[in-house]
Amino acid sequence: MRWSQAFIPTLRDDPADAEAVSHKLLVRGGFMRQLMAGSYSMLPLGHRVATKVSNIIRQEMDRIGGQEFLLPVVHPAEVWRKSGRWDDVEGILVKFKDRKEADLTLAFTHEEVFALLATELGSYRELPQLWYHLQTKFRDEARPKSGLLRVREFIMKDSYSLDIDPAGLDVQFERHRGAYTRIFDRFGLAATAVEASSGTMGGSESVEFTVPSDAGEDHIARCSCGYAANVERATSRVPPVDDEAWDGEPERFPTPGIRTIAALAEVGDFAAADRQIKTMAYVADGQLTLVLLRGDHELMEQKLVDGLGTAHIRPAHADEIQIALGALPGSLGAVGVDHLPVIADPALEGRHNLVTGANEDDWHLRGVDVARDVKVARWLDVRAVKAGEPCVDCGEPLIVEKVIEVGHIFKLGTQYSEAMGATVLDPDGEERVIWMGSYGIGVGRSMAAIVEVHHDEAGIVWPVEVAPYEVVITVLRAETGPPLEAGERLYGELQELGIDVLLDDREERPGVKFADAELVGIPYRITVGPRGLENGVVEVTARRDGAGAEVPIDAVARHIADRVAADRG
Repeated sequence: MRWSQAFIPTLRDDPADAEAVSHKLLVRGGFMRQLMAGSYSMLPLGHRVATKVSNIIRQEMDRIGGQEFLLPVVHPAEVWRKSGRWDDVEGILVKFKDRKEADLTLAFTHEEVFALLATELGSYRELPQLWYHLQTKFRDEARPKSGLLRVREFIMKDSYSLDIDPAGLDVQFERHRGAYTRIFDRFGLAATAVEASSGTMGGSESVEFTVPSDAGEDHIARCSCGYAANVERATSRVPPVDDEAWDGEPERFPTPGIRTIAALAEVGDFAAADRQIKTMAYVADGQLTLVLLRGDHELMEQKLVDGLGTAHIRPAHADEIQIALGALPGSLGAVGVDHLPVIADPALEGRHNLVTGANEDDWHLRGVDVARDVKVARWLDVRAVKAGEPCVDCGEPLIVEKVIEVGHIFKLGTQYSEAMGATVLDPDGEERVIWMGSYGIGVGRSMAAIVEVHHDEAGIVWPVEVAPYEVVITVLRAETGPPLEAGERLYGELQELGIDVLLDDREERPGVKFADAELVGIPYRITVGPRGLENGVVEVTARRDGAGAEVPIDAVARHIADRVAADRG
């Protein structure tokens, strides 16, 4: 491609609404333009990168036996009602009606439809299967931001494994883990696989692939021993607290105006935060439920959602709490409560001489023995881990860091296949429900993550495998004959060698051409100028480190081809 004929609308200034580096550089570099919040048009450079990202994904999916489909984006409501997700993901699904008043939705994922297709399988002999596609998804994000990192419309590779039993699912899950590792390696991303919450997908197990970045919206806890988990799943060791002895029943004491853990801790050493019971009220599936944690611990709400197995959960309103317990938040406790379910974090197990609300405004209790005084319906880890807490595996301090989630793999089990009636006959002629896995990678988010990791002050630094072009030939004094003729000759030679090459034949100042090449992030630049041609050489500059060297013009095409091949591995 000739730059003079290409649509590459580079900008000198950052877009006003951009915060993430990837958002700034992909707009400035002429890769994309925003149509509306959370929706972007891919311009030619962006489309080239997205195509290369998609092709790497295809190659690695095909390598583990994947078969590519292309499923519809518009779905009838019936399939989502069958799975139970029509209402479970209310607020994310984009719903509408057609001219016949039939309920439809824009797919934010495709578990239901792939499971429906699996009903055409009849025998265990047809398993295992691995199906995938790259298709547009729509999610009505409340706060789309950070460019391609959080959008409403995007292309995702989602794949689905189909097996006769859990053992087969385990095999395909591990094959995907290996494929994702190779994919992210080829993207130039050092992705970490971490334990994760399955969220609205459901299933028994899920693993996220994450990349450290200040632009990320997720947090993981990790340790040098190899332990790593999303904070929605992470746990840690809880050092024991030496509770002082207390004889007798709990004792009421006045706490006028005290409504917080910190304010109560100032009453005295006996009420230190780690000796308090924090009581929160939630409504889960319509039932008011008390959730108890140690006073100095914070609730990780996703753990509560996962543990209770429901997405229908919210904090209780003050009037609901007062009707049920007789007090407002700040004076709540679970002592003597037997008409509401009580969920307690294991950090409270075995504790005594604690302080908690008395379910009477401006009063608290001291001397509470959890085993004796609180009727715990279920012990459930709902505590958010903190940096520096001991690793659950080795005891070393945990590191908590911001990350971008670049991929997610799920063991779905039989949730969707059972809902859709996807069964096969086993060797004994018995009907068996198919076991499914679901595996996703976002194309645009991968692009953004690559830019977040690979950039400098001048612009993007694309790894060779995903770069829009592998080399740019920058012709100086393009308006004169010899430099442009030499550049065009090199352009043809590199194309014959299978190199993606961009010829910058614009009649622009050298500084403008160099700045644009660096902003766009093409891995190698060949500079062809009158002075070098007099000596039979051109300059080859690597974008990654700026290292340059003069190479004989007759040898430069092979030189570049060898370097690109080495970069590809």
